[in-house]
Amino acid sequence: MSRKPELRGRAARLARLLPAGPKGAARTPFVLLVVLLLGGGLIGLLVLNSALSEGSFKLDDLQDDVKGYTDEEQALQRDVDAYSAPDALQRRARELGMVPGGDPAFLNPDGTVRGVPGPAAQQSAARVPLVLAPEILDPGPPESPPPTPTPSVSSARPQAPAPAVSPTPTSPSIQSTPLSTNPGR
Repeated sequence: MSRKPELRGRAARLARLLPAGPKGAARTPFVLLVVLLLGGGLIGLLVLNSALSEGSFKLDDLQDDVKGYTDEEQALQRDVDAYSAPDALQRRARELGMVPGGDPAFLNPDGTVRGVPGPAAQQSAARVPLVLAPEILDPGPPESPPPTPTPSVSSARPQAPAPAVSPTPTSPSIQSTPLSTNPGR
């Protein structure tokens, strides 16, 4: 039976300060706590990384949607610009049988007529060729449109007499309101 050697002096005093035997703290709960903390941290990082990558995929999908919507908006704006161009408006008006108006007359606030109205230019639908709307996204080479005839305005236009305007309304339910307060317009 082996016995510990007996310590003397200073070594004996230091040996008494240290606990002797199995009274020391157990290491198993501490090791389990450290392992659980490390495992929980790794799992938390994995979940966070997965959530970030899922968010980036959603962001990419939304950016693709925005790009598609922007392209569609630009195509629609090109269509609107093409249909609202003056030559396109004139062509569609002729297709509907409309003709340019004559000389305008203006109604002053006091009920008098300013200017002499003229009749609209008479055009037959047979003289004006039917021109279809241009294809905006046509992949082929652009074709030059045929020249459209412009209505000729003769300088010897017959002058129509100014209509008599009554300052009082013809019906009691209709109220007379001035169209413009600026007689110079």
